[in-house]
Amino acid sequence: MPPRPTTKILPRQVKAALTKLGHDISVARRRRRLTTAMMAERIGATRPTYFRIENGHPGVSMGAYAMALYTLGLGTQVGELADPGRDDQGILLEVEQLPARVRPRKEPRPL
Repeated sequence: MPPRPTTKILPRQVKAALTKLGHDISVARRRRRLTTAMMAERIGATRPTYFRIENGHPGVSMGAYAMALYTLGLGTQVGELADPGRDDQGILLEVEQLPARVRPRKEPRPL
């Protein structure tokens, strides 16, 4: 299967993060004494797809990664990845756009 266009342009940091995620999933699976066949069955994927998860392949769906994490008891953390309260850069950008002064709105005069 030829690589998808998005996998060709992945920044090095993203590839490294996916590789680490796959490795971490592999360690968590082995700590729980689960086989790759057991994991594949529990997440509803084939064994080759599960191997791609453990290798951090970027072409695997986010849902498959999330299901693997959920199966290992780590699934609730996925929902926190882009939490607006933890978005430091977004908060800084929002603060920069605050008005310098705030004035009350004038009520329109009756005719």
